[in-house]
Amino acid sequence: MNNKILSAVVGVAAVAGMGASAASAATLDDVKAKGFVQCGVSTGLAGFSAPNDAGDWSGLDVDLCRGVAAAVFGDATAVKFSPLSAKERFTALQSGEIDVLSRNTTWTMSRDTQLGLNFAGVNYYDGQGFMVRKSLGVNSALQLSGASVCVQTGTTTELNLTDYFKANDMTYNPVVFEKLEEVNAAYDANRCDVYTTDQSGLYSIRLGLSNADDHMVLPEVISKEPLGPVVRQGDDQWFSIVKWVHFAMVNAEEMGVTSANVDEMTGSTDPNVMRLLGKEGNFGESIGLGADWAYNVVKHVGNYGEVFERNVGESTQLKIGRGVNALWSKGGLQYAPPIR
Repeated sequence: MNNKILSAVVGVAAVAGMGASAASAATLDDVKAKGFVQCGVSTGLAGFSAPNDAGDWSGLDVDLCRGVAAAVFGDATAVKFSPLSAKERFTALQSGEIDVLSRNTTWTMSRDTQLGLNFAGVNYYDGQGFMVRKSLGVNSALQLSGASVCVQTGTTTELNLTDYFKANDMTYNPVVFEKLEEVNAAYDANRCDVYTTDQSGLYSIRLGLSNADDHMVLPEVISKEPLGPVVRQGDDQWFSIVKWVHFAMVNAEEMGVTSANVDEMTGSTDPNVMRLLGKEGNFGESIGLGADWAYNVVKHVGNYGEVFERNVGESTQLKIGRGVNALWSKGGLQYAPPIR
């Protein structure tokens, strides 16, 4: 390689490096400039992201967004929500319309490697299932050959459905819609025999049917659906912020730090608690935030256990047990790297 070519290559690399550095803080700078986090959510899924009659949003995915706002601004209300269909969600994130997507979205290899996006963790471990009318007289998905199945397009659900029926040498008639509301209405109007989506979604959707008690969720779980928040690639700082907001919630639960006792816990001499709450080290500074970033997440939103129970847990209409979403120390899969 001659010197001119070498100089040109070095120059291009330097420009690329400058671009990467500039991009690394772009989202945080933009969020601070406008004064809020723009969060992409579902068009309405009880327990995960749904508005009430006053237009106030709540849910497990919503609280992740509020956690990000609390970390950045010290204010969990500094967030606006963009309801998105499954088809719209990735384009909205890629285009910069939203800052983070927190919309019961499954982490898969193709989504992680082909869309220019990064998954920032798993805030709910799920799996696809089936809901039927009790009058259909079945108690297993293996009895569904020949059934008509309502399914939302633009989701991993479609592929899982095809794979399951093919693997079990069964046939089915797909009844496909783009919007969740359309799928719900079609199933409720008896336009199909079966509704398939993530099991958490089925329990949520069942509550909104005309006669919820007439329907049952079958026992089979046919897939792995790790659901979590998503950000654009090329912005490592913002990726770290969203990722560590979730990790802070999980670590806080493990340490017994709650929204109710977090002020008292700031006086703890436990090094792990001290680092979490910004009393030791400069971990907030390393991601462009204040020392009290995680304190604000727990104070204004809660730890992971609080968020789970408030939105989808046994005390809610969904009555979902922790199951695999329990902490790793209690037999579940929720495990966060340490702050140190």
